[in-house]
Amino acid sequence: MQISSRDAAHIQGSFLVLKSPAIGGVPAQRLPDVVETVSAMLADIEANGMDAVLKYARHLDGWQGSNLELSQAALAKTGDGLSTELREALVASAERTRLFAVEQREHLSDFETELLPGVFVGQKYVPVGRVGAYLPAGRFPILASAFMTVGVAKAAGVRNVVACTPPAGPDGGNPAVLYAAYLAGVDRAFALGGVQAMAAMAFGLLDEQPADILVGAGNAYVTEAKRQLFGRVGIDLLAGPSEVAVIADETADAELVAADLLGQAEHGPQSPASLVTTSRELGEEVIRQIDKQLQTLATRDIAGPAWRDYGTVYVAEDRATAVEIMDLLAPEHLEIQTADDAYYHGNLRNYGSIFLGPWSTVAYSDKGSSGTNHVLPTGGGARSSAGLSVARFLKPLTFQRVEKDATPRLANYVTTISDAEGMAAHKATATLRLDRFIR
Repeated sequence: MQISSRDAAHIQGSFLVLKSPAIGGVPAQRLPDVVETVSAMLADIEANGMDAVLKYARHLDGWQGSNLELSQAALAKTGDGLSTELREALVASAERTRLFAVEQREHLSDFETELLPGVFVGQKYVPVGRVGAYLPAGRFPILASAFMTVGVAKAAGVRNVVACTPPAGPDGGNPAVLYAAYLAGVDRAFALGGVQAMAAMAFGLLDEQPADILVGAGNAYVTEAKRQLFGRVGIDLLAGPSEVAVIADETADAELVAADLLGQAEHGPQSPASLVTTSRELGEEVIRQIDKQLQTLATRDIAGPAWRDYGTVYVAEDRATAVEIMDLLAPEHLEIQTADDAYYHGNLRNYGSIFLGPWSTVAYSDKGSSGTNHVLPTGGGARSSAGLSVARFLKPLTFQRVEKDATPRLANYVTTISDAEGMAAHKATATLRLDRFIR
């Protein structure tokens, strides 16, 4: 997430680079050995079914249990060992994410209109039938992931949602991850991770039928499995390392800006963090604050390399240039901490989700507390795509109903166009109706 020389040529205003990344570029997501390994595993699982799934579960996940699936009763009990405070936080975040998704759904309206006299067209939203959700539980178990995937799918009206999460012992997966899935309304849950989980859901090995869409983040192998399975099933998006960017001016609190940049750098050593500011003094102070906070940060071994290798700071000559730079970066998460947040909100176009004002922070969305979805495009994907939402689980299906009297308004044009294309059978479908209309 940096401005290349090619990008710079398209920026009308001038800017200064206060900090460049030590490595930079887009972190490699498709290493040849990852692609090869995933291809071989998918072929094996497709050919050998659950025997291959269980083989990989034992070899890669260390699974020793007799049943991969957790019953609803077992899921409900996963919260028993959690602290009261954590259970309360998970319940609140599950409900807020559900409420936001329900509000989104209510704003996606079916409609029918009379386009021409006698020609009625419209659209209705129909949920997909089956969803396979992957709930990561690696270095950091992302507890809110179930709310964003399982919970939002259920809010969309999906009848069958299966979830997989890596096993964390003989009794199943991470208890907090599983309890979050239970709160989100999952129909079936399995202690199964990695490529084998994605394949099992896509090939229908865990259920009566294959999933229609796979959603949820994972490591490089899980992401590559989604890429290779796309076409057989739908996917939400191909997420890379988490990203954060901040636009700040001289009114911003440098300590807060630094903390928010490190908050996402903490996700992994390849997570980019970028500051675009109209104040050189603010930019320099943020760099100092990051260095200071890293000295005592418990996760400095992760956030430190991420900031060193992928962090950037740009000083823009004015706010219009700041917008240009940020739209080229197209970050996954974008915070605005300025004296005129409304200007930036009104002019920025490329971001996964935006956080307005110093009282907003990405972590509020990451943990589900603010209700918006945290499954968002990375690696510049925000230039063309939005993040996961209730709309991704709904198919906007169009329909048309033509009355007899409208036949000449359609058939004559179709006849002319079909003649030009040389498509005689298309022409016949129109001329036959014209003949019947005239009779």
